[in-house]
Amino acid sequence: MRRLAAALLAGAVAVLACTAASAAPADEKGDDDSIRSQEYWLDEYGITKAWETTQGKGVKIAVIDTGVGHAPELDPAVVGGTDVSGAGTSDGRTPVGTLDANHGSWVASLAAARNHGDKEAMIGVAPKADILSISIGFPDASPPVPFTEQVVKAMHWAVDHGAKVINLSFTTNTLDWDESWDDAFLYAYQHDVVVVVAAGNRGSGTGVVGAPATIPGVLTVAGVTPDEKASRDASTQGITIGVSAPSERLLGVSADGEVVFWEGTSGAAPIVSGIVALVRAAHPNLDAENVIERVTKTARRAPGMTQVPSSLYGYGLVDAAAAVADTVPLVSGNSPTHQLEEWIRLYRRAPVQASQSPAPTEKAVEVPPLPRADRVSTPVSPLLPDRDRVLYGSIPLMAVTVPAILVLLGVTVAARRLRSARPPGASRRKNL
Repeated sequence: MRRLAAALLAGAVAVLACTAASAAPADEKGDDDSIRSQEYWLDEYGITKAWETTQGKGVKIAVIDTGVGHAPELDPAVVGGTDVSGAGTSDGRTPVGTLDANHGSWVASLAAARNHGDKEAMIGVAPKADILSISIGFPDASPPVPFTEQVVKAMHWAVDHGAKVINLSFTTNTLDWDESWDDAFLYAYQHDVVVVVAAGNRGSGTGVVGAPATIPGVLTVAGVTPDEKASRDASTQGITIGVSAPSERLLGVSADGEVVFWEGTSGAAPIVSGIVALVRAAHPNLDAENVIERVTKTARRAPGMTQVPSSLYGYGLVDAAAAVADTVPLVSGNSPTHQLEEWIRLYRRAPVQASQSPAPTEKAVEVPPLPRADRVSTPVSPLLPDRDRVLYGSIPLMAVTVPAILVLLGVTVAARRLRSARPPGASRRKNL
């Protein structure tokens, strides 16, 4: 039997939820050192019980990550792949990057590692589901294609090649996202794909969930410890969290086939992706909205959880058996497509489409001509006479003034003549 390796993996940048692994001596594993016995989530989260109904056969899970390597548990599961980073190989099977090279293999093994005959070998949550390996490059790989563009290409390729579940075990540590992701995620939703996203880890600097976990319609997964408490380092918090799953002391098959311990919501997400595959296989007629409804509404409360949904646990701890077998009323009207379309309508300022432009009228509207403008006169000095001043000022003034002067002169002359006509000494006699 291969040796178990141990790693405590915290998170990277546009940002993975884990980093590297280191070997652990066999005597550190305890008395029960079988690999299968370390997968505590299989029994505790209802997965082995759900296997009585389905193991996910016929459902494709697209793992958009650093590439799924070649290992006995992984080779039978991978049915196709591609590289969108410009740094990998065309089949998506060559690990991209250095620090994160094994990340995609660990994620894929949790979701759908195959039982290849060794009963003690690692097995995935949906061991009969198929894997699409789509390799992308994170900053340590220095990929020639921008990261946002890689995600867009990967989403489209996954949908076009039949994925019914897409797993994204990374975060950008920012609430917002590039507008090109709107169309990419809408494309997935419109083709009835469930997109499962890791919430991110405090240990890697993610205080609250960031994109793509903030994109409306995704199923965001937080992480808990083996005793079902919110992980301090291998999880985060936020109002978009849907459910919680184990994120500590996880197992993963590396690209070279070695099995390691690791932690982070990068591992919690593929556990939920595997459960989504089980639900889709058991209920092939359910659309994405009702698949998510089953997974969230059948989750059980975590210890001490008082509010549903919770910013730490979402709707609670995922329960595969209940999600597959319980009776859950159908819902409609809040599909992932509708959620994202409404968000775009409210918060994106999209350009007006040609069809929204007003239609031209059938007949041209005749507008009456404007009246002619008054002629602009040349300004003159107010001290100089002009026609209007002479006609309406000077002439009337003269017509009144000249006769008045003549009358006054006549009165004056008449008064002088009367004085001169009195007899000499008349005034003197009157006064004696």
